[in-house]
Amino acid sequence: MNAFAREPARADVIIVGGGFMGAATAFFLRTHGLSVILLERDLIGQAASGTNFGNVRRQGRYLPQLPLANRSRDIWGRLPELIGEDAEFLPGGHIRVTTRAEDGARLEQYARDCKPWGLDLTMMTGDQARAMFPMVGPDIHTVSYSPHDGHANPRLAAPAFGRAARRAGAQVVEQTEVTSIMKDSVDFIIETKDGGRYHAPLLQISSGAWGRSMAASFGEDVPMAPQGPQMGVTEPLPYRIQPVIGSASSVTEEGVYLRQVKRGNIVFGGGRRSSADLVTKRARLDPMNTLRQMPHLARLVPAMARLRVIRTWSGVEGYVQDSLPIMGPSDRVSGLFYAFGFCGHGFQLGPGVGATMAELIATGQTDIPLEPFHVGRFQRNMEHRDAP
Repeated sequence: MNAFAREPARADVIIVGGGFMGAATAFFLRTHGLSVILLERDLIGQAASGTNFGNVRRQGRYLPQLPLANRSRDIWGRLPELIGEDAEFLPGGHIRVTTRAEDGARLEQYARDCKPWGLDLTMMTGDQARAMFPMVGPDIHTVSYSPHDGHANPRLAAPAFGRAARRAGAQVVEQTEVTSIMKDSVDFIIETKDGGRYHAPLLQISSGAWGRSMAASFGEDVPMAPQGPQMGVTEPLPYRIQPVIGSASSVTEEGVYLRQVKRGNIVFGGGRRSSADLVTKRARLDPMNTLRQMPHLARLVPAMARLRVIRTWSGVEGYVQDSLPIMGPSDRVSGLFYAFGFCGHGFQLGPGVGATMAELIATGQTDIPLEPFHVGRFQRNMEHRDAP
């Protein structure tokens, strides 16, 4: 052995990937008393966790995901007491709007279906919505209102959890690229590009769009592809749009959304996604998509038609084939856990994912149903199709 080689750092749990999921899990693991090493290739929250739209919504989710989303919403409301920061969370509500009767019928059905899952929505006609939200456009037909949802600043949320985890005693190691993950009879052994070595009996992979290759190294491939959602922000105008406003259209190009921050700027996104490259860590920005977004945004809020767009961006996000995340224990390797592939819907879930994964890792169980998100679902589906 090289006399100058570093002694391996040890912990109860290693987390690979310092996005929202990894940082929140590290923080909550410390509340369970477990020692944690969090490894991040770049900076905490720099990838998809810091470049997304910032939606803190529950409505419109896959119904079995609502217990996780409800738990997360509770934590969002307690951020200052938990981590000392609020990440600019504004619980101004969330409205989904339609311009077609058939899309409105889907909203009404969802409002009925989600109530047993702990989410109460208020349905409105377009006129009722305009009386409550005067900025909403004249073409809006049906509106679903979730009054306790809202939005936050994605550039602040994951770093805030990373700082809180470090203050709580977690070892947070940034700008450290993982080059090798192995497992012996006791420990996972992580090697990094800078020569670091880390050992722990428990490992969580939370590396976003890069999680597929890491899971595949343990024989658990996931049908997931990197893509780039398209976002932008306008010049400021006086603050008057409290809720997040999103289109519930079944037409992809019309599926846009917007929110206004207290500084007055309107952040927007939606429509078609672009390609993304895992090697360069870049997502392609499509200027034509921004042009396609604008008339649909103006249909939601007519004032958008008069505003200048001052910046556009994208980020690398992992989209799983069935649009559901990979979350829970490995099907093949003891002590291995996953929390990645949140398909552009993970920002609201971040605190709840962290709390739930920490609970699962620390105690071996959780009351939050995770079976729909299990990594083995694709293999089971394949075996079911192949059965005689």
